[in-house]
Amino acid sequence: MPLSNLSFNLQGKVAIVTGASRGIGAGIAFELARRGAKVAGTYTSQGSEKAMDALIAKIDNLGNGSQAIKIKADLRDPLAPKQVIEQTVQAFGTHIDILVNNAGAELVKPLQDVTVEDFASIYNLNVRGPMLMVQAVLPHLPARGGRIVNISSVGARYGFKDLSVYCSSKTALEGLTRCWAAELGGAGHTVNAVNPGPVQTQLMENIPKDYIEMQKSQTPVENRIGTVDDIAQIVAWLASEESRWVSGQVISASGGWAMY
Repeated sequence: MPLSNLSFNLQGKVAIVTGASRGIGAGIAFELARRGAKVAGTYTSQGSEKAMDALIAKIDNLGNGSQAIKIKADLRDPLAPKQVIEQTVQAFGTHIDILVNNAGAELVKPLQDVTVEDFASIYNLNVRGPMLMVQAVLPHLPARGGRIVNISSVGARYGFKDLSVYCSSKTALEGLTRCWAAELGGAGHTVNAVNPGPVQTQLMENIPKDYIEMQKSQTPVENRIGTVDDIAQIVAWLASEESRWVSGQVISASGGWAMY
């Protein structure tokens, strides 16, 4: 999309995108920046630092006043959310308008092989992490109109074999989405979730290929896998003023494979 055609509906906004070094997270961070937002993106491993640097350079090249910073943080650590907020405030000022809880991990394991450590690792990142991020960002949301977007999965409502820990963690995130929408709506803040179907990213390598082929064959829109941009456009809309009357919703971003 050429820059001349963009509506800069997020100019002056500050956004945090967790898990922004690759895939859907990187696409969301870039789209928010294309619309004018200043973006703080988190990453976990040292190996992702070059990808974050490349994303920041790409955002800097937009030339539209947006900026980006990288924050190394493992959101399995309960102290990490506070550090993310502190570094964002230090870079961009005290208000934070948008939080996208994208960081997450998958686990493909049959039930009998799941360990206590497996369960804790997935739930600490996929469920506790977003909760602690929301708690940490609350004092910095604007007086009205804050936007929280949780990235869940169509797996939250579909029984995929060998994915019980991952899918149930995303079901929990849906429940949190609705409760937070009820709690924060009085201040004009909205909380929504986006449930991608299969998206062509590196993470897809962990999903059994027969699941992916099944979903492609049953996807009404073009029988294809989703793209990062398909998801980023939905998230950017939910982050904007135009979505102000949508809250507590879970949007299936799956080309119609899952219809809610």
